[in-house]
Amino acid sequence: MTYPAAGRPAAAVAVAIRCAAPLVALAALGATLWRGVEEPATALAFGVLIAGGELARWGSGGEREPAPLGAAGALAYALLGESGGRPTHHGVLQVVAVVVAGMLVGAVPHVAHGRGPSADVLARRVLTVAFAAVCFQPLYNSGALGRWVGYGSWYAVAVVGLLALTALCDAVLAAALAHARTRWPFGPLLREELRRVPGIGSAVCATGAVMALAVAVAGLWALPVVSGPLLLTQLAVRRYAAVRATYRQTIASLARATEIAGYTPAGHARRVADLSRAVGRELGLSGADLTVLEHAALMHDIGQLSLVDPVPAGATASLPEAEQRRIALLGGAVVRQTGVAAGVAVVVERQADPYREQPLTARIVRTVNAYDEMAREQGPQGPLAALERLRLATGRAYQPEVVEALARVLAGADGPAPRGRPKG
Repeated sequence: MTYPAAGRPAAAVAVAIRCAAPLVALAALGATLWRGVEEPATALAFGVLIAGGELARWGSGGEREPAPLGAAGALAYALLGESGGRPTHHGVLQVVAVVVAGMLVGAVPHVAHGRGPSADVLARRVLTVAFAAVCFQPLYNSGALGRWVGYGSWYAVAVVGLLALTALCDAVLAAALAHARTRWPFGPLLREELRRVPGIGSAVCATGAVMALAVAVAGLWALPVVSGPLLLTQLAVRRYAAVRATYRQTIASLARATEIAGYTPAGHARRVADLSRAVGRELGLSGADLTVLEHAALMHDIGQLSLVDPVPAGATASLPEAEQRRIALLGGAVVRQTGVAAGVAVVVERQADPYREQPLTARIVRTVNAYDEMAREQGPQGPLAALERLRLATGRAYQPEVVEALARVLAGADGPAPRGRPKG
């Protein structure tokens, strides 16, 4: 299912972010070329580090920072006050110019192979680095930072604090762009971004801080020394990402088993999973809960493989409640044998329970599965008729809040949904 573009306010924010980033980059590059480069050796060293980090990226952007070494180097240059005990004099515009140049050089091979970073990833990087530089460089170059905190331990605390603010800025930008792109609620998206910060995000920020402080004392020779641990972390995360990809492929294969065997229509599991995830976001779920919901929705019909005769069109919502529960329990038992997370099995085996006894994720799968089955039965008017039937059954078979969240998602995707007073 394709979900809607954002409404006007969200779209305006996204356009502002996507336009601001290239304008800032062009202004920085132009000003730096016009005035010349301060401390060219330092600028070159950080530019090479950022380009190398981009070359080592493992994707075009997604759940985790795909170029952590480049991101850490960019933050370190933005927060660099001294190099080998000598004050630096590069400003905000040179920071942005060096970062943009390094990113562009490092991205060339990826773009040539069709794996270049997305426009949103580039916009976030430029604006995040600009934010960090604006917060630090004027204070340092004017001497205000030294007067306020000195150059001892409090200076390090100030650098870490600025990095925390920068991480918050990046999370807000990421959530705003995702909200504009998907029209999912901004709050859960922001919470999901903030939950990711303690992972690779914390490693990037910590390496950036250590890199800036180490170069201030030991000079540019500190760069390769400090970069080593982050490279090892990047390798570990890449392996973890590969394992996660294999895990998702396993779940997708299991979900297709019922379709290949002829128990459910083609595409039913994926439609239910996509729509369940959208409804979950509408209801404020995020992070691990959304992942469990999606995986359970993909495998919600796997219990049908135990049936001797397939249910016509796989429509289990029309079966007697006892038969629905038997199939759900069998499905949960199958899921537990596959090694999939236990939470997924719980949702699968409880999807046919009375909704007041179910966890929210199981209520969502129950409602969305019924909607997809009903909509398929009713022909061209199926979606409207299915939603009305669900509303008539709220309070008895389906939770009203879940049905209305489904209606809001469908209204955004396909136009206005029928509004009526739910009847219990």
